[in-house]
Amino acid sequence: MCGRIDILPNKISDAVKAGFGVEWDSRENRDLRPTQQVDTLQAESQGFTQVRLQWGIQPSWSKHLLINAQAETVATKMTFREAFRSRRCVIPCSGWYEWKILESGQKQKFRFHAPDESPLFMAGIWFPETDSTNRMVTLTTHPTPQCALIHHRMPLILPPDEVTTWLNGPLPKLEPLLKAPLLSLALQPEELAPVQQPSLF
Repeated sequence: MCGRIDILPNKISDAVKAGFGVEWDSRENRDLRPTQQVDTLQAESQGFTQVRLQWGIQPSWSKHLLINAQAETVATKMTFREAFRSRRCVIPCSGWYEWKILESGQKQKFRFHAPDESPLFMAGIWFPETDSTNRMVTLTTHPTPQCALIHHRMPLILPPDEVTTWLNGPLPKLEPLLKAPLLSLALQPEELAPVQQPSLF
């Protein structure tokens, strides 16, 4: 479900400036998580701009924070469809994390990233809020075969040359972008959580 994002600002700043003309200013965060502030790329009348949003929404009908929208239904679900039509954003990042429970019962953390450590561009949508804290969710899609070894979903990653289409393009041109991406990723095992022992009390 992509509940953690990796931000290494130097390469992100270079890529966003070169590709979109934005002086990107973000802080390193190797464990960016829901409820925290996320730097997003958005379209404006004269190009593109950086906007900081809070990750996650909680509609009145939901008991839980929503951090993702499914790419397959984002255009039709009432909670997300208006944001999809008119408030799309992109989250430039260095990668993301997922966990897998091993046969031993331990949880293995994995980092997904580009093989050359170039930035990834996650698709998102954002929501204006009455408390002046605008919020966003990322989009998820079916995993590539590589990602499916760890998790049944993955973020919707946009090719760099389709970021402008996602932010500015007409709705008919967005449909191909909502399909699972064809991309190669590096998979890096990280720390291993200890097995939780049953309580004796």
